Amino acid sequence: MTQIIQSLSEISDRYEALFVDLWGCVHDGIRAIPSAVEALQAYRARGGCVILVTNAPRSRHEVAKQLDRFGVPQDAWDDIATSGDSARAAMFRGAVGSKVWFMGQAFDETFFAPLNIIEDPVTIEQVPLEEAEGIVCCGPFDPHADPAVNRPQFLFAKQKGLKLLCANPDIVVDRGERREWCAGALAKLYTEMGGESLYFGKPYPPIYDLARRRLAKHRKGVQDAEILAIGDGAHTDIDGAMGEDIDSLFITGGLARAETKTSQQPEAEALNAYIGKEMINPSYSIGTLR
Repeated sequence: MTQIIQSLSEISDRYEALFVDLWGCVHDGIRAIPSAVEALQAYRARGGCVILVTNAPRSRHEVAKQLDRFGVPQDAWDDIATSGDSARAAMFRGAVGSKVWFMGQAFDETFFAPLNIIEDPVTIEQVPLEEAEGIVCCGPFDPHADPAVNRPQFLFAKQKGLKLLCANPDIVVDRGERREWCAGALAKLYTEMGGESLYFGKPYPPIYDLARRRLAKHRKGVQDAEILAIGDGAHTDIDGAMGEDIDSLFITGGLARAETKTSQQPEAEALNAYIGKEMINPSYSIGTLR
């Protein structure tokens, strides 16, 4: 049974480091969430280490620029691990071939920027689907369109045996008050149609391996029992933490705010019903990070 807490400070002294989700926890896709920023600043001031772990399909450098635009100050975090970096490493190692069909928007093109940590990287060429050896998916062409509009292309790709590299396993996010589809929804559809999707963000192990490596640069010897994962995604943040055997703090006022009847705090009965339905087991729960 999850424990509903009033603030991060109630439990933060038990942990040397935090793995913190961004969208829905630290910002809403438009601007920073002030209470979350203050909580992370206070945690770091007490000596804790904050690694932002995000399913953004971009490099940590691009995410850092975005955080600046949203008003998240640099003293609220120590480092960033992105699904984009994890997926880019796989792409440049040839996970989906050298000729790829790209799914995403113009701002996702930074995904193809050189990644200098890879020895002898594969030269990647963007080509039409008919010429592709694989698919690189950073998101839908239109985040408000039903993912099913991609069925014709996915049927063709499946018949060709193309693998789909999913740079963001999130299904949906809320940009302000408007919900948008993410790459994870497309990868899910492709898999349901019989195609093969490769995932690199939460809840899958590669991004946690990357987060631990980023953590080790700032704090040596931190054990999994000393890490708390924070996020609002039942099947990304919480499933991922459970899979890695680390404690978790579920932000109920994000994606599940309606189901958990969260205003300031979740209603206990609704929260427990949601947890049971989704088969997750967060260590703690709170309405918003504060």
